[in-house]
This record gives sequence, C-alpha cells and structure tokens, in this order.
Amino acid sequence: MKDVGHASWMRWTMGGVAAGAIVTALVVVSCTTQSQTTTTSAPKEMTREELIARGKQISFSSGCQDCHTPGTFYGTPDTTRMLSGSELGWEGPWGVTYPRNLTPDPETGIASWSENDIITAFRQGHRPDGSPLLPPMPWTTYAMMSDADAHALAAFIHSLPPVKHKNLDRQPPGGKHTGPRLTFPPPPAWDAMNLPPPPAAGGAPGDTTKHGM
Repeated sequence: MKDVGHASWMRWTMGGVAAGAIVTALVVVSCTTQSQTTTTSAPKEMTREELIARGKQISFSSGCQDCHTPGTFYGTPDTTRMLSGSELGWEGPWGVTYPRNLTPDPETGIASWSENDIITAFRQGHRPDGSPLLPPMPWTTYAMMSDADAHALAAFIHSLPPVKHKNLDRQPPGGKHTGPRLTFPPPPAWDAMNLPPPPAAGGAPGDTTKHGM
C-alpha cells in the first residue's frame, strides 16, 4: 500500500489536515473493499470429487499422462488404461527406463502406496523403499508444486481403476538394448558441465528399481 503524502509548511497545515482526512477515508474504504473482495473470492474447501477432478486436470497439464498412459506419444492416449504405464522406453546414460503402472493394482501397480507416498515420490524423487526415480521422471519440477495441487494429483492417482500391467524391467546402461525406445544422445559439453557421472553398468549404488520411472 502506498504511503499518503505528508502536508508541508505551516500555512498549509489546515488544508493539509483536511486533505489528509479525505485521503485517509479513501484508503480505509479501499482497504475495506479489498478485504471484502478477498473474503468473497476466497476458494472454498473442495469436496473429494472436486479434488480428484482437479488432480485429473493437473495430470494432463503436468505431463503425467504423456509418459504413463499408453498411446499418448502416438497421438491416441488410451483412456481406458490411464496411467497404467507405457512400454515405450527412454534410453540415456541411465540405461533404459519405462514409465511404470501408477494405477492401484495390488500386483503390478502402486496399491500399497499412500497418498503421502505418492507425493513424496514425485516431489523428492524416491519410492517408499528409498529407491530413486530415474530419468526422465522430472521430479525436480514437481518439487515446486503447491501442497494443494500435490494432494489433488495424489488423490486422482489413488482414484484410478486398477489396471493389471507389469511393465518391462529397466535395462541398465552398457547393455544391448532392444525394443521401442526414445534415445537421448550423450549430453553436449555445455549441458554436461555440472552433471554427475552416469551410473555404472550395474546401476547406481542402492538402486533397486526395476522400472526406473
């Protein structure tokens, strides 16, 4: 809020006081109006259904659907198997990883994960067992997501119908890779300047993941 200018010099004192009173009144009215507007437009607490709908919207705008829903990169995402994992691999210095099944299937999905587990994974880059999420999962971007949006996204993922789909195992670097995949070339010198060294052929220390993403 901008400061009200002060009256100057004695001869203008009375006029300044009057002007100040008028300005003060206008400021009070303005602040009151802003307060009322803020109160009126404050978002109401969402129902569970609204939270899930918001999470679904975020899953599209944040790219979850791109990698984890089969068919998306071919122009026709299969919404009957939403977020059930894609067998299109991602190859780079980390080997080949596959977007895993995010549905709550008890055998091939993440039914055992709580909503907080899901949020921790996409915000901090590791699963409940401590194993890391590998590229190209952009968890460092999701780390900036607001609490409200993070809980909405987790609620949506939890609400998905379970789809039985065990995705392909991760292929470590250095092997002979087969199958459809998108390949990232080694990084150019500028991009590689501060990158950590790529994992060894056997995988990074403590890396127990099979699916990667």
